[in-house]
Amino acid sequence: MNNQINMPEISEIVTNPGNVRQKDYKIADLSLSSWGRLEIEIAEKEMPGLMAIRQKYSQDKPLQGVRIMGSLHMTVQTAILIETLVALGANVRWASCNIFSTQDHAAAAVVEKNVPVFAWKGETLEEYWWCTLNAMIWPDGNTPQLIVDDGGDATLLMHKGLAVEKDPSLLNCPTDNKELQVVNRLLAKVYHTDSSFWHRAVEQWVGVSEETTTGVHRLYHMQKDNTLLVPAINVNDSVTKSKFDNIYGCRHSLVDGICRAMDVMLAGKNAMICGFGDVGKGSAESLSGQKCKIFVSEIDPICALQACMAGYNVCTIEDILKTADIYVTATGNKDVITAAHMSKMKDQAIVCNIGHFDNEIQVDALNDWPGIKKINIKPQVDKYIFPDGHCIYMLAEGRLVNLGCATGHPSFVMSNSFSNQVLAQMDLWKNRREIGVYVLPKELDEEVAQLHIDKLGAKLTKLRPDQASYIGVPINGPFKPAHYRY
Repeated sequence: MNNQINMPEISEIVTNPGNVRQKDYKIADLSLSSWGRLEIEIAEKEMPGLMAIRQKYSQDKPLQGVRIMGSLHMTVQTAILIETLVALGANVRWASCNIFSTQDHAAAAVVEKNVPVFAWKGETLEEYWWCTLNAMIWPDGNTPQLIVDDGGDATLLMHKGLAVEKDPSLLNCPTDNKELQVVNRLLAKVYHTDSSFWHRAVEQWVGVSEETTTGVHRLYHMQKDNTLLVPAINVNDSVTKSKFDNIYGCRHSLVDGICRAMDVMLAGKNAMICGFGDVGKGSAESLSGQKCKIFVSEIDPICALQACMAGYNVCTIEDILKTADIYVTATGNKDVITAAHMSKMKDQAIVCNIGHFDNEIQVDALNDWPGIKKINIKPQVDKYIFPDGHCIYMLAEGRLVNLGCATGHPSFVMSNSFSNQVLAQMDLWKNRREIGVYVLPKELDEEVAQLHIDKLGAKLTKLRPDQASYIGVPINGPFKPAHYRY
């Protein structure tokens, strides 16, 4: 990194955040800000929803003075989300939610506008969690009132930090999970510095909006266990998020990531998509569009039937180990592709993940495989040679290939997702809900869609009053019941 700003100790950040930080940000290179700003200006034209919300609410500033912390990929598109929150009055701080997903020029452009960002591409796990904690602590020692989360890492720190303060013995629970070990060490340092830090942080916390499937799953699990601490809005299941980001975004960005990483011809290759939810559907379309032969693994008979109806072959991973050229995990589960699987794969197989976390593929077990040889080809592309001589290529160390090896989803898709995030943040601040997990009302979902169709030159048909009466819907919507599945 060109800007060598110091990284204060956790204890110093907790006790004296206003003075200990040399600068209230930590990024790769501030001199990249002009490049970042040029790309932001391009992306703004492709994000009509966010820009319309900014124009509509910037005078009233419904988030005036609200402390918002974000844990979400620090990309060009996220820069526009951040600047929209700022335009609505918010006091924003940001970290990425993935060690490889930050676009350093975008981070620099945001910092240049005096928004603190703690993120750079290629963080270690220790650096990643250090950044997350820094983004959560304002110079005066205050912590977030609202959180924009993607995968639940900021939410996890709040919940686990409070649990540790109630029962410090939790820090001594053994775990083989390397990332959880890093989290526990960080929380131990916070606890030994200030044993009531997280109690105070939770008292200030009003709510969280969650971006992705895995994070939402965590929220519902906590709600079921009665451990959820604040109201949460499930942005992921807004139709204009789940169908657009997860299907259309992956359809665009999966191939982009694989091609930038490997530069191989995809046509004619056998591609195994693990999971056929929305992300799997978009991934299958992505590779099918390049004329790959698609195979799908599924546990759910409904999703499996959908894959069959789409013309794909449904089988197990074990069935295809000798013939698949490309593997893509998209399940949201763990240990989907094991080290044992990879030891039996076809020579030169490409392995990658587009599900949120890094545990769908057993990368740690692969690194520990007896006699394995690892060769780094370039950033986020590693060749593993097994003792029998065959090799595989691992992309982005099993993390999100579209963000680790490319630039993620395109701006237009993210405008849909991030419009929902801004509306969710406004809702959480205005409507102090009971603790639970909520979804934005369908009226707002349709409003987000409406903000984008003009950009594509679409023209809606208008219901007549008699037609609206006949199907029992308001003439201006919402046009579908809450249970409708698009």
